[in-house]
Amino acid sequence: MPEHLWESVLCAVVAALLFAVAAVAQQRAAAAVPAGTGLMGALIRNPRWWAALVGDGGGYAMQVAALALGPVLLVQPILVSALVFALPLAARLNGRRISARTWATAVALVAALACFLLIGDPTDGNTTAPLGDWVWPLALLLGFVALAVLVGRGGDPARCALLFGAAGGSLFGLGSALTACVAGQFDRGVLALLTNWQTWALVAAGVAGFYLQQRAFHVGPLAASLPAITVAEPLAAAFVGLTVLDERLRTTGLGFLAVAVAVIVMCVTTIRLSRTQAEESTREVVG
Repeated sequence: MPEHLWESVLCAVVAALLFAVAAVAQQRAAAAVPAGTGLMGALIRNPRWWAALVGDGGGYAMQVAALALGPVLLVQPILVSALVFALPLAARLNGRRISARTWATAVALVAALACFLLIGDPTDGNTTAPLGDWVWPLALLLGFVALAVLVGRGGDPARCALLFGAAGGSLFGLGSALTACVAGQFDRGVLALLTNWQTWALVAAGVAGFYLQQRAFHVGPLAASLPAITVAEPLAAAFVGLTVLDERLRTTGLGFLAVAVAVIVMCVTTIRLSRTQAEESTREVVG
C-alpha cells in the first residue's frame, strides 16, 4: 500500500468537490447570459464566473497534490466523482430534486468510467511521435468536434449541451495528450518549447475546449453537459494515446471485453442522462 494513500485520496476528493462547485457556478453564470449576447464578453464581467475559475484552479492544485502522493489509477477514478457532487448541488441551487433514475444513471456512468481507467491501464507512450503520425488521428478527432458543434447548433437544449460538452471534452482530451508531449520539451529550453507546434496546438485545444465547455453550460442543463465532458476527455486522450503515442492497454482477454463494455455503458448513460434531464424539464414546464 502506498505510504501516503489516504492523503492522496483526501486531496483527490477535495479536487473533485472543487471541480464540481466550479462547474455548477460556471453553468449558472453561462445560463444567465441572454440569447444573442456575446457569451465570453458577458462571462468575464460576471464575478461568479471568475470565482468559478478560482475553484477550477484550486481543483487542479489539489489534483497535482493527489498525483504527487498517490498513483494515477487511484486519483483519476476519484476525480470523475465530480459528476456525482455536481448534480445534487445544481439541483439544490435550481430548486429541483433529482429522480432515482437520474441518480442510478449517474452512478453507473462514474462506475463505468472508473472501470475504463482501472482495467485499461495504458502503458507510457512515445511523446516524440513525428507530425506525420498525428495527421489522420487529429483529422478524425477534429472532424468529430466540428460535426458535434454543427449538429449542436439549435434544437433541443439538452441535446445541444450534450454535443457541445462532448466537443469540449474531446479537445480537453487532446490537450491531455499534447501536454505529455510538451512536457518532454522542457529540458530543451524555452526556445524549443516556443518553436514546437505541439505547444501552440495545446494552447489552441485548451482555449477552444474551454469555450465549447462554456457554450455547453450556456445552452442546456448541467446534467446534459457535464457527463459528456467527463466521458469525452478520457476517451479522446485514449484515442490519441493508442493511435499516435503508441500506448497499449495492459489487459488481455476478459479485460478487453470489460473495457469495451465500460465504453458502451459510458456512452449510453451519458445520452440517457441528457434525455432524462430533458424529459424532467419538459414535465416541469407542462406542470
